[in-house]
Amino acid sequence: MILTLAAKSLRNRRLTATLTVLSIALAVALLLGVERIRNASREAFASTVSGTDLVVGARTSPAHLLLFAVFHIGNPNNNVRWDSFRAVAARPDVAWTIPLSLGDSHRGFRVLGTSGDYFDHLRYARDRALVFAQGTRFDDAHGAVIGADVAQSLHYAPGQQIVLAHGTGEVETSLHKEHPFRVVGILERTGTPVDRTIHVALEGLDLVHADGGGASPDPLAAALAARAARTADPHERTISAFLIGLKARGSALSVQRAVNEYAGEPLTAILPGVTLLEVWEIAGVAERALRAVSILVVAVGLAGMLVALLTSLNERRREMAVLRSVGARPAQIFVLILGEAMLLASAGVVLGLVVLEVALGAGAPSVQAHLGFAIDATWPTREEFSVMLLVIVAAGLASVWPAWRSYQFSLIDGMTLRV
Repeated sequence: MILTLAAKSLRNRRLTATLTVLSIALAVALLLGVERIRNASREAFASTVSGTDLVVGARTSPAHLLLFAVFHIGNPNNNVRWDSFRAVAARPDVAWTIPLSLGDSHRGFRVLGTSGDYFDHLRYARDRALVFAQGTRFDDAHGAVIGADVAQSLHYAPGQQIVLAHGTGEVETSLHKEHPFRVVGILERTGTPVDRTIHVALEGLDLVHADGGGASPDPLAAALAARAARTADPHERTISAFLIGLKARGSALSVQRAVNEYAGEPLTAILPGVTLLEVWEIAGVAERALRAVSILVVAVGLAGMLVALLTSLNERRREMAVLRSVGARPAQIFVLILGEAMLLASAGVVLGLVVLEVALGAGAPSVQAHLGFAIDATWPTREEFSVMLLVIVAAGLASVWPAWRSYQFSLIDGMTLRV
C-alpha cells in the first residue's frame, strides 16, 4: 500500500519526478560508462601481447619501450643494430625473435617492418594466433599485410597498391611513390594495435629508404634517410625493437640481465607483464580522477532528488495531514517519503542502464575505430549491479532527512490554514 501511494504521489508530480529520474539516469550511465571503458581498455592492453617473454630495444625507459614496440604509441629514440639483434637471437636459450621496424605510415596508419616469424609466433589474448581473413602473408619485398581496421577504413582488398610515407603523422610528407606495395593479405580482427597496422617485410623498407626518400623538412624523414644510407647491406640494417620468446620462461631474468649488460651497444630488455603494471600505475591517477568526477555527478543527481523532496514538503503538509487523519501512522509517513526516493532512484538506475547499453551499441564502431578497443553492450557484471545497488541505497539515505521532517509534521499543523 505504501509503495502504491508513493507511485501515485510521484505521478501527480510527474514533471519534477521525471526530471529527477533523468538526472539520476544520466549520472548512473556516466558512472557505469567510465567503468566499462576503464575495464575494456585494460583488457585490450593486457591482451595485446601474449607469449612474448621479453621486449628489447635501444636504451630507454621500460614504459616507453613497451608503448612504442607493442602498442605503437610514440616513436623510438634510437635504433638497434642488426648485428646486436642477431647476437641476442643466437643465444641458446632463445626460441624465436621478431624484429620490429617503425617510422613510416600510410594515411594515418602505422607501418611495421618485420619478418615472417611475426605471423608464426606473435600471440594475443591468451595465446591466440594471428589468422588471415583474406589472402596470405607477404613472400617478397613488395607485399603488405594489413589489419582489419585498415581494410575497413580504407576499403582495401588484396591486390590494392599502397604507397608509404615518412613519419607517423596524419599529414603525409615525402611519399615513396617509386616503391609501391601490394596488399597480399588481411588479418582477422584482434582488438589490438595489429588491426591498425600495415605489415611489410624488412627488405621492403630497405628498398623504400635506399634512395633516402628525397629532401624533406620532416626531422623523422631526415633520420630515416640517414638510416637508409646504412641499409644497402642488410647486415648494416637497424631496427626499432624486437620481441623474444624463450625456450624456458624460468630463464627470463637471466636473459634480461644479459641483454641489459650487452657490450655491443646500450640495450633495454623488459618483461611485458611487469612493465604493463608500471604503465597502469602511471595511468591510475587519471583513472581515479575520472572515477571521482563520475561519483560527483551521481552525488549531484542525488542532491537534486533531495532538493526536490525538501521543496515539496510544505506543499504536501496537507496531504500528510489527510493521510494521518485516515489512520496513517507517523512511521508510515516516514516510509512513504523513503519509498518515493527509492522509486525515483530505482527508475533512474534502470533508465541509466538502458541509456548506457543503447549508447554503447550505437557508438561501439566509432570507439573501436578511434580508441582501438571494443566496448560491447553486455549484461551488467556483478560489480555494476553492486554500483547500482549502492546508488539506490544512497538515495534512501539521502531521503532520511525529508522523511524525518514529514514524520514530525503533526495533524493540527497540517490542517492549519496559512495565509
